[in-house]
Amino acid sequence: MELNPKFHPEGKRFLVKDYPKDKEWRRFKLSDQIVTKLEDHIIEEGLGTDGLLFVYLPETANEEPPAPLDPEVLGWTEENAKGRRYRHGTLSAYNAAKCRCEHCRRAFAEYRARRRADGKDSPREPRRRETDGHVPANWFRNRIWKPALKKADLDPKVRIHDLRHAHASWLLAGGADLQVVKERLGHGSISTTERYLHTPDDADDTALAAFDKIRSRRRTD
Repeated sequence: MELNPKFHPEGKRFLVKDYPKDKEWRRFKLSDQIVTKLEDHIIEEGLGTDGLLFVYLPETANEEPPAPLDPEVLGWTEENAKGRRYRHGTLSAYNAAKCRCEHCRRAFAEYRARRRADGKDSPREPRRRETDGHVPANWFRNRIWKPALKKADLDPKVRIHDLRHAHASWLLAGGADLQVVKERLGHGSISTTERYLHTPDDADDTALAAFDKIRSRRRTD
């Protein structure tokens, strides 16, 4: 996503999305905190007006992957349907236990690579990710998102999309207009946005605060 900083005539900042979702243009305001962080990032990276905020930097071919760990120290998988367990980092764990941890996936990938090097399993050229500079979702998920979850000691099942869901839910719980949230998320139908509606414990207090706010504004007018 390419984001260009713009300024509202009234001085309020927003961002223009140059690659519209569903061929529709949309804009939304950012909080002062996020704007400040982006400005610091722009200054630190020396970005120009048309620069991408975050750029995909593919790994070079000269980079050596980390050495695989010894299966003897990786422990065992959970029992499969037959009550059997297998050591992580082995083909048995990948195939029989259906384990998809990084060690078991690596063992399987290295096995397939060896077969292809021997002319088996339809050898092919290494895959190259086509990108115009934007960060690929898979790269971001593995290199940024998962390490962040691990560092924050959060459940690894938390998805990137959950941030979007939380953002919309917090906006609506805080009294934001449903139509505004719909446009902010780029939903085609307001019924989709309504799925993010939840009733928090302090819903009554929020409603009263909104009522007092609009009454106070009418008195000042």
